[in-house]
Amino acid sequence: MLPLPLGEGWDEGNAVKPQLKSLSLSLPPAPYYEPSGNECAVFESAWRNRLPLLIKGPTGCGKTRFVAHMAARLGLPLHTVACHDDLSAADLVGRHLLDGGATVWCDGPLTRAVREGGVCYLDEVVEARKDTTVVLHPLADDRRILPIDRTGEVLHAPPGFMLVASYNPGYQNLLKSLKPSTRQRFIALRFDFPSPEREQAIVIGETGCDAATARQLVQIGHAFRALKEHDLDEVPSTRLLIYAAQLIHGGMDRITACRAALVEALTDDEQTAAALLEVVHASFG
Repeated sequence: MLPLPLGEGWDEGNAVKPQLKSLSLSLPPAPYYEPSGNECAVFESAWRNRLPLLIKGPTGCGKTRFVAHMAARLGLPLHTVACHDDLSAADLVGRHLLDGGATVWCDGPLTRAVREGGVCYLDEVVEARKDTTVVLHPLADDRRILPIDRTGEVLHAPPGFMLVASYNPGYQNLLKSLKPSTRQRFIALRFDFPSPEREQAIVIGETGCDAATARQLVQIGHAFRALKEHDLDEVPSTRLLIYAAQLIHGGMDRITACRAALVEALTDDEQTAAALLEVVHASFG
């Protein structure tokens, strides 16, 4: 049985926090996730207290998987938005569209999430324009409202709604960063690559590969990460190690799998690729 937020038990006047009640429902299991600390407790407490959450960490370290895991664990719908340079406020909130000669309003993903409840996850939020992220402000403070100027509606977020955003601090610059007025509306979690032992457990749990293969792949990953800011602009993520393990577990030889999933995915420079392949050969003997 999974705990689910219910409409009963809410008392807005007395500011009662979200309650959990067990229901016997056949829900899919939560996606695999290997905790590294108290991040699960922080997420659940943020949801109970109706606080928005900001998750920061390098590419492929498990931010998106963590959000999916927690949404499933709490029995909440998950609405995911992949942010990008051209993301406008209308892309989030919605717009009028023509339908058979008539003009109809179409909710954007943020509006749908507020109407339906659950977790609205903005992946790589710093990629969005700063004038776009301002639309989050009334949702991310104690008002918890979403004004829709084009329809005149003001949506009040239900108690089970939670706003979650993520970004990679390594990609921040003067043009791509969160405004202080946006940052300070969120509580935050910092993610990093797992410890070798935990990363091995993740690779095994995700792919079913043997312990020796997982250990060797993690060793390669850590060797590559030591080259950050020397020969590599981007280091291998846990995600890429999982890809390599999947190829190996599926029958591909280890060198070919590592070349496809790790080396060629990280660099276009032939000399750098050759040096990385030497590390792979040395690791597998």
